[in-house]
Amino acid sequence: MNAKPVSSSRRFSRWITVPIRIVVVFAVFSLLMVGIYRVVPPPVTLTMLFDSRGFTKDWMSLDDMDPNMARAAIAAEDSRFCSHHGFDVDAIAQAMRHNASGGRIRGGSTISQQTAKNVFLIQGGGFVRKGFEAWFTVLIEAIWGKRRIMEVYLNVAETGIGTYGANAGALRYFHHDASRLTRAEAARIAAVLPLPKKRAAVAPGGFTRRYGNSIAARVGVVQRDGLDRCLRWESRSAMTRQRHETSHEH
Repeated sequence: MNAKPVSSSRRFSRWITVPIRIVVVFAVFSLLMVGIYRVVPPPVTLTMLFDSRGFTKDWMSLDDMDPNMARAAIAAEDSRFCSHHGFDVDAIAQAMRHNASGGRIRGGSTISQQTAKNVFLIQGGGFVRKGFEAWFTVLIEAIWGKRRIMEVYLNVAETGIGTYGANAGALRYFHHDASRLTRAEAARIAAVLPLPKKRAAVAPGGFTRRYGNSIAARVGVVQRDGLDRCLRWESRSAMTRQRHETSHEH
């Protein structure tokens, strides 16, 4: 007489415990991956693997990369990068209003959200992917911090057909690495980021050229107003000067 209730109870227990275990395993795995990538460069992303044209990448640390590149990314993609915690509510609301009114579709994703998507997820996927993207955004904001987020972003973002990262983009378009980008060159790479398969940083035309010029003008604003303060460029410059002074003494 008691067999059926016991069997039903066990069946109900499995329906509860299995999803919980899946969530726990996913949470532990994602925490592990985010923790590893805090110190280890992501070797490859799903976007790279699924790129039918193959991919070229060339990692460069943020310390070695010209500051103009990060400033151009902030100017183009996320002017409040240093002040938000992964999500720019104002930008999202503005994008929703703009898209509702028609015209060119505009996104409201921050650099943190784009990094989370590019490193851990696939392109597309709708609201389901957006949910996972939000989860990974929270994790990298908490574990990586802004400087690491920018470093990874500038090394995994697609900067051309089959080209990933600002350094690979600089080598492709300007035939030198990203350690000595001019403001105009960095702005051109940043102008390509939203549509890397349709835009080119060399001899850009129409909208891309105008957009690049606009970004180049805003790079100075980013530096002047300290919109890149979370990247600690001043500390980096001081360390560079100290190394030069030490070398001269010897």
